[in-house]
Amino acid sequence: MPELPEVEVVRRGLERGVVGRVIAGVDVHHPRAIRRHTLGAEDFRAALIGQRIMAARRRGKFLWLALRVPTPSADAPADGDALLAHLGMSGQLLVVPSNSPDQTHLRVRFTFADGGRELRFVDQRTFGGLAVAVGGAELPAPVAHIALDPLDPVFDLDQAIRRLRARRTGLKRALLDQTLVSGIGNIYADEALWAAQLHYARPTETMTREQAHRVLTAATTVMSAALDAGGTSFDRLYVSVEGVSGLFERSLQVYGRAGESCARCGGTIRRDAFMNRSSFTCPTCQPPPRHPRW
Repeated sequence: MPELPEVEVVRRGLERGVVGRVIAGVDVHHPRAIRRHTLGAEDFRAALIGQRIMAARRRGKFLWLALRVPTPSADAPADGDALLAHLGMSGQLLVVPSNSPDQTHLRVRFTFADGGRELRFVDQRTFGGLAVAVGGAELPAPVAHIALDPLDPVFDLDQAIRRLRARRTGLKRALLDQTLVSGIGNIYADEALWAAQLHYARPTETMTREQAHRVLTAATTVMSAALDAGGTSFDRLYVSVEGVSGLFERSLQVYGRAGESCARCGGTIRRDAFMNRSSFTCPTCQPPPRHPRW
């Protein structure tokens, strides 16, 4: 599933490709793609046609387009609506020429009043989806409970450290909790833990302030590096809006590298089952705690 760097790459692409444009047409090719918009396809279309895209915004792994009717009516929301995008496991937002062939898994097509490139939502597994949040241009209600992420200009590192140490759970579980610190998923949690030389099952309540600072700073550093590389792409399911794959997979130190040698100490990287996923660690650099919290 895309994490902060991948979603930010998409956000920047949308900023380049669709911000400032007026939606002229909406074609829903698969109803599951808008299942979160409970009023159905006709309402989804009606809510979007004629709206101008004012900004592409993100909080953690959550993405939305801020909308505004060019000539608002008296009953229009004060801050405009939002088009929420959940990319799920395989969702893609692509900005492509209008004469491009339809993608195999095209779910929703948006055309614009200027007749230029289209915006297409493509999703092979259909786990993602789109929905309109009324009056949510600044911060949609479904995103309001999500914490700030480490790349947000107003992210409070000291507060995040205090909240992390106040939890009674395993460290990786805490890092994946989007209400504590957003944007960190399975890949970058493993990479940050390796960089900080901490085990994923370390009880958060036993961590020192320095250790909490170290792992959150490591998460910031690794996600910034991933963003510079265009994100992490293991297959063609994650691409930018121009269809370009990210290159950070080449820089991963532990994730997906079970059986390989640790670049820091030469130990053998191992894979453990974790929350129906996997955790990758170097047992030498990241020794498990005596009393783990899974």
